[in-house]
Amino acid sequence: YNPPYPIDHGHMCPAGDNKWSKKAMEQTFLLTNMSPQYSALNKGDWEELERRCRGWARHYGEIWIVCGPIFNPNYRTIGNEVGVPDAFFKVILRMGKRPKALGFIYPNNQGRHDMSFYLRSVDEVEIMTGIDFFYNLPEDIETIVESDSNLKEW
Repeated sequence: YNPPYPIDHGHMCPAGDNKWSKKAMEQTFLLTNMSPQYSALNKGDWEELERRCRGWARHYGEIWIVCGPIFNPNYRTIGNEVGVPDAFFKVILRMGKRPKALGFIYPNNQGRHDMSFYLRSVDEVEIMTGIDFFYNLPEDIETIVESDSNLKEW
């Protein structure tokens, strides 16, 4: 497979989130934290989401983030059979008096869109990934935060 666009080592946990420790920052450059990501996404819409997450973390004091690649059954490979994800997901949870969560699905392509284009409920991301993200929350809170995603409440 010869990708039609340049591909970067897309970080799942960005180095910019780990400035608190030299070792933590160095570990973001391990291949276990990277996935082939089209450059336009990595340096565009995905980077914007990473910046917003840092802002939310500063504002709320603490947020929980889970992200990773999504592969369709017939995914492409590059190099030494390295899988190229079809999309990436990110779910974000804030606790406190009014717990809220956001879900996102970003296709691994060249698109440029407003963040709301990628917005999904955590329930939708769970269906696409097969992952139950916040199962340790009390059931009533989990049900509420996973069913709604509203950027205006962040």
